[in-house]
Amino acid sequence: MIRTQISLSEQDYAAAKQEAARLGISLAELLRRSLRAVIPPDESKPWMRYAGMVETGDSRSSERIDEIVYGPER
Repeated sequence: MIRTQISLSEQDYAAAKQEAARLGISLAELLRRSLRAVIPPDESKPWMRYAGMVETGDSRSSERIDEIVYGPER
């Protein structure tokens, strides 16, 4: 990962911190997600447009991907 620095107005910084707290994520993660939302996906890898969209907090979620995507079996 590359570390970088940005400048924000006090209002933007406060709003971003508040939104990150509401989502339960760091400010850095909020900014990464925001960038991914505006940067076009790599069209040579069409599946990448979905990368990072499912976040469960469960480290074993990849074992239950169908349940996460489609919901529990009935």
